[in-house]
Amino acid sequence: MTLSYKRILVAIDGSKASEQAFKEATAVARRNNATLGLVHAIDTRAFSAVTSYDGAMTDKATEYAEKLLGEYKDVAIKNGLEHVEIHIEYGSPKTVISREVAKSFNADLIMCGATGLNAVERLLVGSVTEYVIRHAPCDVLIVRGTASDLDEVVKEEL
Repeated sequence: MTLSYKRILVAIDGSKASEQAFKEATAVARRNNATLGLVHAIDTRAFSAVTSYDGAMTDKATEYAEKLLGEYKDVAIKNGLEHVEIHIEYGSPKTVISREVAKSFNADLIMCGATGLNAVERLLVGSVTEYVIRHAPCDVLIVRGTASDLDEVVKEEL
């Protein structure tokens, strides 16, 4: 039995692992003639610890997300995809990706990198990817990348 996916959501956080997930998601979307959703979740919980928070941090994070996802969208279109959507959301990336965006985008597949940017949170409460696996309303594919890609991710996190 061959599965066919029509709405593929890929989590992008700027890490090498999410870049690899994007590359694989683009290939899967092209093979399935699917719509590709690019999601970046801005973790607003981090801002609550800053006593002088005035919204400028959110603005900077939003600018970064718009630029990042815009570049990924351009690459996806250059690689033959016709339908690419950008989703920038605010809140805990775990719940935003697995519960909110997956449902509103009507995803039938979520693709994530095996590791992301936040090594400390992964040690304390588990990774975003682990949470998405347990709570997503659709299939989840974890992209591990090559051994050399994973070595680079580990070096960046240390």
